[in-house]
Amino acid sequence: MIYRSGRHFLQIPGPTNVPERVLRAVSQATIDHRGPEFSRLALEIFDGLRQVFKTAGTVVIFPSSGTGAWEASLANTLSPGDKVLMFDTGYFAALWREVALKLGLDVDFVSGDWRHGVDPAVVEVRLAEDREMKIKAVAVVHNETSTGVTSQIHEVRKAIDRTGHPALLLVDTISSLASIDYRHDEWGVDVSVCCSQKGLMLPPGLGLNAVSAKALEAAQSARLPRSYWDWRAMIRDNQKGLFPYTPATNLLYGLRESLRMLFEEGLDRVFRRHLRHAEATRRAVRAWGLEIFCLNPEEYSPALTTVVMPKGQDADALRKLVLERFDLSLGTGLGKLKGKVFRIGHLGDFNDLMLAGTLCGVEMGLSLASVPFSKGGVAAALDFLSSP
Repeated sequence: MIYRSGRHFLQIPGPTNVPERVLRAVSQATIDHRGPEFSRLALEIFDGLRQVFKTAGTVVIFPSSGTGAWEASLANTLSPGDKVLMFDTGYFAALWREVALKLGLDVDFVSGDWRHGVDPAVVEVRLAEDREMKIKAVAVVHNETSTGVTSQIHEVRKAIDRTGHPALLLVDTISSLASIDYRHDEWGVDVSVCCSQKGLMLPPGLGLNAVSAKALEAAQSARLPRSYWDWRAMIRDNQKGLFPYTPATNLLYGLRESLRMLFEEGLDRVFRRHLRHAEATRRAVRAWGLEIFCLNPEEYSPALTTVVMPKGQDADALRKLVLERFDLSLGTGLGKLKGKVFRIGHLGDFNDLMLAGTLCGVEMGLSLASVPFSKGGVAAALDFLSSP
């Protein structure tokens, strides 16, 4: 192994860079998870998470990935054979569908081109046609990490309300929470799904559910099998700052620190920072003469930008070259986008100079890989970043 000087640029859209403050917090000595010190830690975290989700309701934390939090959202609210309306907006939306199918749910999977978010008009039509109220839940990915497309959850909520349909609204916020403005209560979301390794700036290992009163009521009659993912035991013990089984204590140390950092910066400033870095990145992509994968400007993601390679060019070959030459990790194309796109993550613990370094690495890589493009993307981004 050859030592590589300097820092590694981890610019995939998750896991994101873990700040030094969070790493130091995680490194603390483990404590008794049934003792008073831990209880105070947990209660502070639950209060902080409610502020980030913008809910006055219940938040549940599992030792898991986001996939576990997906399963928890379904297992706690639905019964075998229940119908769920889902949307093919990208790779992760398709994976959530697979979880639902494996649980024995009946999935109505609305087709999509991956370049647009969920169409609220389609939601309204599907629910209006469901006169027998067979659809028990609508499941939407807020920010699709594979495509850089953000669906308009507040508009989806309005569409559901116009029909008067009682279906639950389940939302994947895995790459949006703490990066993009999100309002669990105001938007009438019943279960918000998240995890630790993106906007919350932690290593992987925590899965989150924010839960409405309506979802808690549904959980009383839900008949899908649940043990590890059962909200009831969690909520019972969480009231005292405890857990029904061993929690990820050291990750919770880190979560407390990351929440403090978010509040020190201020959530509104966090969201503006992400919007600014996203716009600078898109200006670079356009100056390079490359195509942004998301087609609707109103759905551009503040958390990442997915870039289409010119025809005949291999995105993974570019990614390999950039990693080897500049120690810069870019996101790969997933599913049907494999080799056709690369993804630039600009979320989490991130600033102007980190973005400038990332875009420099991409521009040098495009040149070295002999990809047809126009130079000047970095300059376009820097002009934007340095403007008053």
